[in-house]
Amino acid sequence: MNDNDIDTPQRSWLERISQAFSRDPQDGEQLRNMLREAVDNKIISSDAQSMIEGVLQVSQMQVRDIMIPRSQMVVIQEDDNPDDFLPIMRESQHSRYPVIGDNPDEVIGILLAKDLLMKNLSSTTEPLNLQSISRQATFVPESKRLDVLLKEFRNTHNHMAIVVDEYGGIAGLVTIEDVLEQIVGEIEDEYDIDAEDLIKSHADGSYIIKAHTPIEEFNEFFKTKFSDEDFDTLGGLVMQKFGHLPKRGESATLENFDFNVLHADNRRIRLLQARIHELKETS
Repeated sequence: MNDNDIDTPQRSWLERISQAFSRDPQDGEQLRNMLREAVDNKIISSDAQSMIEGVLQVSQMQVRDIMIPRSQMVVIQEDDNPDDFLPIMRESQHSRYPVIGDNPDEVIGILLAKDLLMKNLSSTTEPLNLQSISRQATFVPESKRLDVLLKEFRNTHNHMAIVVDEYGGIAGLVTIEDVLEQIVGEIEDEYDIDAEDLIKSHADGSYIIKAHTPIEEFNEFFKTKFSDEDFDTLGGLVMQKFGHLPKRGESATLENFDFNVLHADNRRIRLLQARIHELKETS
C-alpha cells in the first residue's frame, strides 16, 4: 500500500476544499462550513480561518461599505499656508491628505507628508504651491467591489482613492489599509458584535455601536432626534463634539448619552460605547 491509498482526514479535507474552489460562487457557505471543520480538526488555525473568510467577504463588499465618509475626511485647502495645515497634519498624523479647491467637490490632488518634508519651508519667502507638489488623485465609484479595488491598488501602487457618488460629488475616501483590515479583522471582535449589527445592547445597560451607524438609524433605535443635516453617521456627530479625532478611551456627552471611544485609528472613529443617563432639569 502506498501513500496515495491512505485516506487521511487531512487528505480528505484538502480534496473537498479543492473541489469547492472549482465550483460556482453559490458554494460559499459550504466552503465556510469546510473551513470551520478544518479548524475543529486542527488542520488550520482559527486566525487563518478568519482571514480566509475575510477574503471571501471582501469579494462581496463594495467601497461604500467601508469608505471614510466625507464628514470625517481630513483635507487641506489648496490656498492654505504652512501655518494653516501643519497643525492639522501634526494632530491627525496621516501620511496622505486630499487637497481641495474652493469647491469642496474639487479634489485637485493628494499631498503626501513625505513629499512635503522634502521642501525646506523656512528657506523661502515664496508662497507654497500645494498643487505643484500634490500627486494625481484616483477616483472610484461607491459601487466598486473591494477585491477589484485592492487589485487596482496593487497594480498602480496607490494607497488612497477618492470615492464619488452617482452625481460626481465627493462621498468619501478609501485606503488600502481599510481594505486589508476587512481581511485581517478589526478590534470590534473584542466586543462581540456581529458584522451585520450596528447597535448591540449589553446586560450592564450599555450599548456597543459602530461609528458608521447612520444617524437616522440611531434615532430610530433610541427614539432620539439628532440632526443628520451636517453629518450622516454617528461617528461624524460625536467627532464634532470632540472637536478633534479622539483616541481610544476618550469620552463625550451628547444630550443624555455618554459616548466612550472603544476603537479609533488615525483617520476615524470606529467603535463607540454608549450609556444613557437622565437629563438634568434646568431651573
